[in-house]
Amino acid sequence: MCGIVGYVGDHQPDARPLEVVLEGLRRLEYRGYDSAGVALVTGAGGLATAKKAGKLANLVAELDARPLPGATAGIGHTRWATHGGPTDVNAHPHVAGGVALIHNGIVENFAVLKEELLADGAELLSETDTEVVAHLLQRAYAEVKDLGEAMRLVVRRLHGTFTLLAVHEDHPDTVVGARHDSPLVVGLGDGANYLGSDVAAFIAETRRALELAQDQVVVITPRSVTVTDFDGNPAEGREYTIDWDAAAAEKGGFRSFMEKEIADQPQAVQDTLLGRTDTHGRLVLDDLKIDESVLRAADKIIVIACGTAAYSGHVAKYAIEHWCRIPVEVELAHEFRYRDPILTERTLVVAISQSGETMDTLMAVRHAREQGAKVLAICNTHGSTIPRESDAVLYTHAGPEVAVASTKAFLAQITAAYLLGLYLAQLRGNKFADEIAEILDDLRAMPEKIQEVLDRSGRVREIARWMADTSSVLFLGRHVGFPVALEGALKLKEIAYIHAEGFAAGELKHGPIALIEPGQPVFVIVPSPRGRDSLHSKVVSNIQEIRARGARTLVIAEDGDEAVKAYADEVFFVPQSPTLLAPLLSVVPLQIFACELATARGLDVDQPRNLAKSVTVE
Repeated sequence: MCGIVGYVGDHQPDARPLEVVLEGLRRLEYRGYDSAGVALVTGAGGLATAKKAGKLANLVAELDARPLPGATAGIGHTRWATHGGPTDVNAHPHVAGGVALIHNGIVENFAVLKEELLADGAELLSETDTEVVAHLLQRAYAEVKDLGEAMRLVVRRLHGTFTLLAVHEDHPDTVVGARHDSPLVVGLGDGANYLGSDVAAFIAETRRALELAQDQVVVITPRSVTVTDFDGNPAEGREYTIDWDAAAAEKGGFRSFMEKEIADQPQAVQDTLLGRTDTHGRLVLDDLKIDESVLRAADKIIVIACGTAAYSGHVAKYAIEHWCRIPVEVELAHEFRYRDPILTERTLVVAISQSGETMDTLMAVRHAREQGAKVLAICNTHGSTIPRESDAVLYTHAGPEVAVASTKAFLAQITAAYLLGLYLAQLRGNKFADEIAEILDDLRAMPEKIQEVLDRSGRVREIARWMADTSSVLFLGRHVGFPVALEGALKLKEIAYIHAEGFAAGELKHGPIALIEPGQPVFVIVPSPRGRDSLHSKVVSNIQEIRARGARTLVIAEDGDEAVKAYADEVFFVPQSPTLLAPLLSVVPLQIFACELATARGLDVDQPRNLAKSVTVE
């Protein structure tokens, strides 16, 4: 949530800072926001600002009506309201004296600091915690006359989570940033440097980036980047190259980013599988820095995640327990540390987060490590906080995911979890090499099968458009179909704003069947009829039970399953696959259904109301 951009360039005052900042904000719109603003350091040695509630288009219209002067440096912000509603006054930047400041996060002790400022005669115009920080920074600057040192003095007084960017009218060639429990990355250019809440902010300008650690202050000028800790001690960031370009974050002819990202899924799964074996066919996961002896000794795995990532963890549980015979628990990260979990040195915690900045998951990671457990992150964003603070990381390679509702990252997370499970089975001797090789071959066949599901999606789209006025949809699944049902319901809630619930099909007769009434749409994820322990017949019985009570049954089944046809109003067939790998296929029609239904309702599927892409506050 909240997008942050900073830029300073080696040129005469002109329109470029504003252009760079606005382009960065446009690329960060996917994070979710309800107001936007910019601040420029002008050639005349002053500040020029503009900010408006609503979408970025409102700010652009304001700038067209009242153009800002040329500048050498600028900062920009898209705000998701926390302290104070989404109004022009509460929008960032906030100005105090010669300082303009933007902020992502929450300052938890702002009330005490605000009282201090009011008692000292400060005049505050907004309801935000950010304006308090702006005044503190201006007062610190008045004492030390150094913007970097003033920032260090202020951040040591703040409690909570924050990324801060500031400019001062006395320093037309400087932007200062600070981060604590909130993302900030540096872009390295030629005669220009950049700051952003993620690399999308400056990907159109440079693919060179500098990773900042926790509790650091950075000062950028056109030709220098200086990093210190909060106490002023010199520090160094890690430079890396961004492995995707600006085109990867564009829609590419699709109506929405979500639609594009659904179409990207075969590539996302394929890329996540690439380079994972050696010349002998054995799994080699280079990012797993935990000693093999520790992984062999693990006697319990706890998966921590939120939302869609948690559902990928539920799929991981079925696979890892089956392949490795290790008990696996799946915990919502925001509940984890508050229930006093039992952790030992033999507990492996797997933290799943697309962004690597999910605050609930980050806090759970820190708690697990404090208790002596090893933490392995599954993440899609290089250089983000959760991988850096974990003991090891297994990166997915889904590329940038812009739409708020996750699709390709979900499939990539499941794929990475499969790789982890197979690696542990190889390491611990739970499976023979030829068994692992066979499963890997099945996995490598999945991208083509996912593409086949996409190619067959016409009927799913047609039904979704026909059901655009539906007010409630239920989802049923068993075994690995249960987390698929949960994810299908979440997608519909997120982007179509209608009641949707996912249930374990076996729970139907224990209560949820009371929801069934004539015409109630119910998606049922049917397991394969193949295999000795198939639950197929039990789920088909569920279909009969709900259809007898008037439900409209929408069934996802694998090719060749003729038995379901007699009991389904609609059947969406997917290619055959091993049971544990089936979620990579069965979830895709549900994603398409949600996207098409929401589109038919005229909704913004990329930026659904009240939601942000990365939840960086608890």
